[in-house]
Amino acid sequence: MTDYGRELEFGASIEPLADPPNWAARIAKVTDRSGLDLVGIQDHPYQRRFLDTWTLISTLVPVTERVRFFPDVANLPLRPPAMLAKAAASLDVLSGGRIEIGLGAGAFWDAIEAMDGPRRSPGEAVRSIEEAIKVMRLVWSDEKSLRFDGELYSLKGMRPGPHPLHPIGIWVGAAGPRMLNLVGRLADGWVPSLFWAPPERLPELHGRIDAGAAEAGRQPKEIKRVYNLSGNIGAQGEGLLEGSVSEWVEQLTRFVLEFGMDTFIYWPSNDHVRQIEVFAAEVIPTVREAVDKERTRRGTTATP
Repeated sequence: MTDYGRELEFGASIEPLADPPNWAARIAKVTDRSGLDLVGIQDHPYQRRFLDTWTLISTLVPVTERVRFFPDVANLPLRPPAMLAKAAASLDVLSGGRIEIGLGAGAFWDAIEAMDGPRRSPGEAVRSIEEAIKVMRLVWSDEKSLRFDGELYSLKGMRPGPHPLHPIGIWVGAAGPRMLNLVGRLADGWVPSLFWAPPERLPELHGRIDAGAAEAGRQPKEIKRVYNLSGNIGAQGEGLLEGSVSEWVEQLTRFVLEFGMDTFIYWPSNDHVRQIEVFAAEVIPTVREAVDKERTRRGTTATP
């Protein structure tokens, strides 16, 4: 049983569809209006049906007021880390501090190569994430002239700015042992998805992250655990998250108290607006209440 005691957050996943062009804005507005914390937008620039994620986020910031945005997760091979950090800082300034970073080493290598991106080996992928995190934090630092000499990335006297308005979190989407160890050593958070990291796998994956954290002298609770979920609230189905509000509450409460997750990004399988409203109004408050009650019983308190 694992509960890292972190404060809970909830959000919605928005597919960056180009048609209809107002799709993302509709979902972002209802997410914001419903009081959710986050909007995650997948980043597949090679997908012809999708808008560019960073361009899309820049249009969603002005039509929302409080919700935070993050690429879920940014395609690093097609987004050099210095420019990614510059874009994130710029959007953070423009949004009043509402940008986080989800970061991925890449997949669909044929499609990445078709856009003139590099095809990376597993070892290169790990090194690319490690170097990118270091580069991005340098770009957000108070240093006046930046230098970094890595295997895959370098900075040669870059003058950084503007600085982000708040400490932008870097949350890594990762599954392999070396990448999970890196998350524990360097990242601010981890972003798995239910379909490839079901609950029964989470203890093993957390263990690799926690071992990396111990190597770096960090506490495991410092690392945010962001779970991408898909499903339907309502009629009973065959999937783990295909059922009533009470079943959703039971599962998400278990994901927190038994399986160590603290942040949930919901991608409805249909009727997105209504599903997000039900998630916000009926599922989330009851999950918070159940988790608070059990943590009180155990004598633990939530940490940011």
